[in-house]
Amino acid sequence: MWNYSHVDEFAKRLVPDGLWEIVEPLIPASPKRVQGGGIPRADDRAVFCAIVFVLTSRCAWRHLPPDFGVSHQTAHRRFTEWSEAALWAKLHRAVLDRLGAAGEIDWSRAIVDAASMRAKGGSLTGPNPVDRGKAGSKIHVLTDRNGLPLALGISAANLHDSQALEPLVQGIPKIRSRRGPRRRKPAKLHADKAYDIPDCHWALRERRIGDRIVRRGIESSARLGRHRWAIERTIAWLGGYRRLTLRYERHGHLFAAFLALAAAITCYKKLTNCGKLSLRSSEACGVALPSSE
Repeated sequence: MWNYSHVDEFAKRLVPDGLWEIVEPLIPASPKRVQGGGIPRADDRAVFCAIVFVLTSRCAWRHLPPDFGVSHQTAHRRFTEWSEAALWAKLHRAVLDRLGAAGEIDWSRAIVDAASMRAKGGSLTGPNPVDRGKAGSKIHVLTDRNGLPLALGISAANLHDSQALEPLVQGIPKIRSRRGPRRRKPAKLHADKAYDIPDCHWALRERRIGDRIVRRGIESSARLGRHRWAIERTIAWLGGYRRLTLRYERHGHLFAAFLALAAAITCYKKLTNCGKLSLRSSEACGVALPSSE
């Protein structure tokens, strides 16, 4: 086990025990050397904590503080290995499953939007039409009514927002429900005028999802503001993970991995808040919850 005595309090807050309990079973088994021998493999939790630090601080891998007990080469190599094993998407889904089982996902409506950022170059980049044609990428997000990210995507900055709607809807995982089977379809979907094209309307009709896309020349985007604030807040939350404000990764799938990890942590914060509220409610009613041990 990881010895916390060698890690400062900040590192403990980065990866609390509750989050690690979800992450640990999902981490792929470490490869074994056929010839045997070698040095012991760095502790998974220490490496995970270092990766979260890079995500939140925008620290360059080579500037990773030694307090985590792992070298920057090890942290980057393990991040690449886990990204190829789709660990971050699995973690995001695992947290969503817990939220769904607690009844904390509001399927009454979904909201979709996108945001652009500059990129240093690499795959899934293109000239940004709102940044004087400089290289950039775009993140696409689909949330529930309360702003919980359900599906995410990465594209070049010059990809039209509407082209990401159908992949996002298809990308919603089957999430556990408090009652009944798993669910992956919202009752209706809200989007601004950028998504008002025939293919988007057809994709929603085909899946029997209520079409609440603002019509150009017919409806005002101001009506969407009653619901749009939720996804704008979510994009702001994701922007709080400083590694996502400027893309440094040359490989698009690694930037997408950071995005999935940020979404998983965002959902986990909601999960912990739900737990605190449940505890307060139980204490107010004089009910003692069982120990987690």
